[in-house]
Amino acid sequence: MVTSSGRLIGQTRFEVRRAGARKRPGTGLLHCRAMHTIDVFELQRRLSLGGITLLDVRTDEEVFVAALPGAKHIPMQELPMRLAELNPVEPIAVLCHHGVRSELAARFLEQNGFADVSNVAGGIDAWSMNVDPTVPRY
Repeated sequence: MVTSSGRLIGQTRFEVRRAGARKRPGTGLLHCRAMHTIDVFELQRRLSLGGITLLDVRTDEEVFVAALPGAKHIPMQELPMRLAELNPVEPIAVLCHHGVRSELAARFLEQNGFADVSNVAGGIDAWSMNVDPTVPRY
């Protein structure tokens, strides 16, 4: 397993190991398996059926501006210390503003034994544009 470059977020070092990542011989390039990604329409469908946790990894300030009802809010920099608040066998969809931080958080969850994790493509911004325009954009 190859460790990607760690990212410094606040005072917490948030390091993501890409599951299955290996250097290709002679190239120095990484070959990584793809992250499971869902769009906001699939998220809406799965939320209506129940049985999925929506994890919002945005900052407190961002959630104050725009939030989805029922989402579990754990800011990304707190995720390593708060893993016990999540059920590792329950499906989890991870949401941020546009989908970048949520992908890092989803990979972190996978690395820590979470079995069914999805990144929400486009984040809450895509939700606001395509599903619920009453959710403010920022």
